[in-house]
Amino acid sequence: MPLSAIYSKIFIVPQSAIDENGHVNNVAYVQWMQDIAVEHYSSIGGIEAQGTNATWVVREHRIEYLLPAFAGEEIEIKTWIENVRRVRSLRKYEFIRKSDGRVLVRGETDWVLVDTKDGRPMAVPEKVISVFSANNEKSQS
Repeated sequence: MPLSAIYSKIFIVPQSAIDENGHVNNVAYVQWMQDIAVEHYSSIGGIEAQGTNATWVVREHRIEYLLPAFAGEEIEIKTWIENVRRVRSLRKYEFIRKSDGRVLVRGETDWVLVDTKDGRPMAVPEKVISVFSANNEKSQS
């Protein structure tokens, strides 16, 4: 079971995301993954919980492209925190086409919490972990 509740957002694919092959450019998915991660984290109070001396940086993105998406299509992005380790957090994503319910893309990001003063990894505070867990408990009740 994921650590956090699933957060989702629906949007229309803009023409600006389309590449020379006529479908969403692969890089657009990375940007959308980052955008929804920040939006989700902010919405549950993660930024306040981590404090001002910490920030998350990406260690690794993994993306599996299953089907293309096209301009004007309605897409739902889902994201959740899969787990938290000492200095890292694994976040997962799914992109689903609303018209047929097909999964277009699956991805995950390995995030590392670092100290803003020296850039070194730091332990994820209990406050942050509890924000994820509390958010999950609320969604299941």
